[in-house]
Amino acid sequence: MSTATAAAKPKAPGGTPAKKAKLSTPVVLLLIAGVLTLFSVVGMLTGNHGLTSSGQVAAALGSAVPIALAGLGGLWSERAGVVNIGLEGMMVAGTFCGAWAGFLVNPWVGLLAGMAGGALGGLLHAVVTVTFGVDHIVSGVGINLLIPGICAYINKIYYTDYVADGAGANQSPPANSLPNITVPGLSHWLDTVESHHWFLVSDVAGILGGVVTNLSVVILIAAALVVASYFLLWRTVFGLRLRSCGENPTAAESLGVNVYKYKYIAVIVSGAFAGLAGSYLSLVAAHFYKDGQTQGRGYIGLAAMIFGNWLPGGLAAGAGLFGFTDSLQLRDADSVHVLLIVVAVAMALMALWQLYRRKVTGAIVSFVVAGGLAAWYATTDSVPRPLIVATPYVITLVVLALASQRLRPPKADGQIYRKGQGK
Repeated sequence: MSTATAAAKPKAPGGTPAKKAKLSTPVVLLLIAGVLTLFSVVGMLTGNHGLTSSGQVAAALGSAVPIALAGLGGLWSERAGVVNIGLEGMMVAGTFCGAWAGFLVNPWVGLLAGMAGGALGGLLHAVVTVTFGVDHIVSGVGINLLIPGICAYINKIYYTDYVADGAGANQSPPANSLPNITVPGLSHWLDTVESHHWFLVSDVAGILGGVVTNLSVVILIAAALVVASYFLLWRTVFGLRLRSCGENPTAAESLGVNVYKYKYIAVIVSGAFAGLAGSYLSLVAAHFYKDGQTQGRGYIGLAAMIFGNWLPGGLAAGAGLFGFTDSLQLRDADSVHVLLIVVAVAMALMALWQLYRRKVTGAIVSFVVAGGLAAWYATTDSVPRPLIVATPYVITLVVLALASQRLRPPKADGQIYRKGQGK
C-alpha cells in the first residue's frame, strides 16, 4: 500500500511530494511587462499604436463588462454545483427589463429591473434543476430558447404604442444615459503623454488613460462585484458553505448545511449578475433593447469563467482577453492586422520556451503557427471583415483548448443532488 502511494505521488529531491508550480506575483508582473514591451516594439516597427491606445482600452473595458458579469454569474452557480448555460437567456431578460424600466422610469431603476429579470430566470433554473432534478444542460438550453422568445414577442406587441418615442418592430425606445467618470487633469496629462508615442511610456499612458477617461459607472460596479464575490465566497462562512455544496453536497448536508437553500441562492444571484450584464448592453452600450443584442456573450462569459478556472481573478483576466478581441471588430481594422505579428512573435517565444523544456512537438507546432501568421502579415494589407467579426469566438475556442489541461471544476458540478441521498 505504501509502495503504491509512493508511486502515485512523486517526491521532490528533498523528500516532500512534488507540487504544481504556481504563478507568483513577480512572475505575473514580469509577464505583463513583457506583453507591454512586445506591444511597444511592434508599435514602433509598424507605426500603429492602436492596440494600446486609450480608445482601444476603453472599448475593451466596455466589451469585457457584460462578459465578466455573465461569467461571474456562472461562477456563483457552478461553485454551488449547478451548471448554468442559461446565462444567455438570463442576459436577454436583463436587456429587455433594463431597457423597459430605463425608458419608463430612469436608467438606475433599469439596472435593478435588469437584475430582477435575470434573477427570475435564475429562479426558474433553480426550481427545474434543484427541486425537480432535471438535467442542468437541458434546463439551460430551455431557458435560452424560452426567454428570448418571450421578450421578442412582448417587444413586438408592447412597443408598437411607442413608435413616436423611437421604438421599432424589434427595438425599444431609447432610455437616458448613465453617468460617465473622467479623472480631471490626469486624463488630459495621460492623453498628452500618449500622443508623443514614446517607447513603452506612451503605451502605459494609453492604457491608464483608457481607465480614467469617460468610464461608465457600471464598469466600476462590475469591478466591485468581482472583488466582493471573491471575499464573500472565499473569506466568509457563507462562501465556505456555498462552495461545499459544489464540492461534496452529501458531506455538507451531514454537517448541517441546507444544500437546497445555498443552491437556490447561488443560482438566483447568478441570474441577477447575468441580468445586470444584459442591462449594461441595453442601457450603456446601446441605450435600447433590440432582438439578438447579446450576440452570444453569455456563452463567452461561461468560457471566460472556465478559462479562469472557476476563480474571480482568472475570470477577470479571461473577460479582459475576450473583451479586447471583441472590441477590435469595432475599431480600426489595421490594428487587427498588426495583431497578427504580435501573436506571431508570442508564438515564436512560446516555441523557444517549449524547446527549453524539451517539448519538441509543441515547439514545432508553435514555430509553424508563428511562421504562418508572419507570412500572413507580410503578404496582406488587411484582415477580411468576416474574420475580424469571428475573432472573439475563435479566441474563445483556442484559449479553452490550451487551458483544458489545468482546469479543476468543482467536483459535484452538474450532478443531480437529492436531499438525504448519502444515507
